[in-house]
Amino acid sequence: MLVVRPIAKEDYNALYMCAEESGHGFTSLPVNETLLNNRIEHSVVSFAKQNVKEPSDEGYLMVGFDSHTGEVAGTTGVEAAVGWDVPFYSYHISKVVHSSQALGVNNVARLLTFGNNYTGCSEICTLFLRPSFRGGLNGRLMSKCRFLMLAEHPHRFSRTIFAEMRGVSDQAGKSPFWEWLQDHFFSIDFTHADYLTGIGNKGFIADLMPKLPIYINLLSEEAQAVIGKVHDNTKPALRLLEKEGFICRDYVDIFDAGPTVECDVHNIDTVRRSFRAKVSIAEQHSTQNYIMCNTSFENFRAVAQPAAVDHESQIVTLSAKVAMALEVKNGDWIRMVAQ
Repeated sequence: MLVVRPIAKEDYNALYMCAEESGHGFTSLPVNETLLNNRIEHSVVSFAKQNVKEPSDEGYLMVGFDSHTGEVAGTTGVEAAVGWDVPFYSYHISKVVHSSQALGVNNVARLLTFGNNYTGCSEICTLFLRPSFRGGLNGRLMSKCRFLMLAEHPHRFSRTIFAEMRGVSDQAGKSPFWEWLQDHFFSIDFTHADYLTGIGNKGFIADLMPKLPIYINLLSEEAQAVIGKVHDNTKPALRLLEKEGFICRDYVDIFDAGPTVECDVHNIDTVRRSFRAKVSIAEQHSTQNYIMCNTSFENFRAVAQPAAVDHESQIVTLSAKVAMALEVKNGDWIRMVAQ
């Protein structure tokens, strides 16, 4: 059984392995010992914070682990509010019309405008599942457990929830979009720029990135072709988010031009459909799968397992094994959503 819990300091080796396996373009998992340890420490402190009434600089990183072997299967996380401690940049795609009535000419051009429009918003991030664990409900669990957390603890997160999707790059880490930027404005390759961003060294972005809007039709054909497109490995994650109600409002990543998708927290499908139920521990033979979490924050636990729900009495019957994984007992409440 895969169980999601907050990351602990003892998970460093597993997190480093995930960082190595995630590959180029996965900015939130840099292969850097200091930064990964800092990320773990920040998450531990964030989960332990009491009396949080509104989102701030908290970062919540979680791992999914095999309850039988203890092996870490992947990571998932939420940043409570981006852009306050470290600037958060993105490009917005807009249109401008060049028109001449005298000549009977109307040309519509698309622009990329540099900005910080997502400052203060909550970001779902760092979703990575190791290849050997990609199957069944594991991917859904790692993605949707965050939405159960948002539903159960809304005061810790913003109204707008967004996610940056990894853009197109090849196995060598080359990004067609970044190569155009590199040729005209930068002198470092994509993997280096991506790494600097991952370790929090973003000053070069503001120093070197063009401040005026860029006409997209002036970019190379290769760069234009990948704007708003996702990496092949990211397509399943994007499909999951689109089913939840996330859409791209024409914001893209400044490095690889991958799309940024967003949704109002109250319109996220899992948030809307989730409900609370009181636990009864007994043997049950339901074939209906649910993604479930306990109502604790500091000791958050989530699983994807069968359960039997009586909606009239608001009672959910769980096996002893599932109850143990969720760290709940008879009479405790959990939040859940049908799959």
